[in-house]
Amino acid sequence: MLVLFSGGPDSTCLLDLAVRISGEVRALHVNYGLRQEADGDEHHCAEVCERLGVELGVMRAARPDKGNLQAWAREVRYREAVRIADGADVAAGHTASDQVETILYRLASSPSRRALLGMRPREGSLIRPLLGVTREQTVAYCVERGLPWREDASNESREFARNRVRAELVPALRAIHPAAEQNVLALASILRDEAEVLDALVNEVLGGREEIELKRLRALPVAMQKLVVQRLADGAAGGPAPGVARRAQEIAAMGPSALLDLPYVRARTERGVVSFETMKQ
Repeated sequence: MLVLFSGGPDSTCLLDLAVRISGEVRALHVNYGLRQEADGDEHHCAEVCERLGVELGVMRAARPDKGNLQAWAREVRYREAVRIADGADVAAGHTASDQVETILYRLASSPSRRALLGMRPREGSLIRPLLGVTREQTVAYCVERGLPWREDASNESREFARNRVRAELVPALRAIHPAAEQNVLALASILRDEAEVLDALVNEVLGGREEIELKRLRALPVAMQKLVVQRLADGAAGGPAPGVARRAQEIAAMGPSALLDLPYVRARTERGVVSFETMKQ
């Protein structure tokens, strides 16, 4: 296992647990150089890994001139982690607290049902073993084990939307109902269970094919049309192709031989059959 190790309480808890469960653990720390404390964080991580007997890899990354900073940082560390792991699992320290914040952020920013499913315990080689515990519990674990950690001051900045969710929205919901966070997590669990049923229905409609007859697509309920075209678009894109489901009725209204450019993919009909292709084709 390769643990993504920032030096914060969540990743420190994860690293220590991984060592206690299995000695075959390595860690990766990414020094983005974005804060004055960045080098201190790197030094701290090296000390903790030495104490735990864990091999630490360090990557230094140069900040891009433009674009979403948090998305860039996430892409950099996951790409490097997969490369170093060489087929092993990559463990991230996301907690139940992170899950709540992720769901609330997506609720505000994405009109998509599956956006509310939250982070999965496993996505390919990426695993999230701490999704069942809160941020407060990882801190308590580190205190009990005598493990030092570093606090990232940027987590307090209101510059980032996720931080505003954490500092403003979550406390507001908790003030409305003390079990607000648990209710958000329970709802996500219900939606994930329902998603399995919906996925099975889509499988039945498509029967393993990567296309569907226009006539059959039009005969489906609108909700199922959306699920089917989204599945086909995701398959063509090799991953999520956001926004395609919202164009389902437009796709169903295409002629027997037509093209329709969509986010990330193109819908194509030939002889009354709908399929999808990447925009590069």
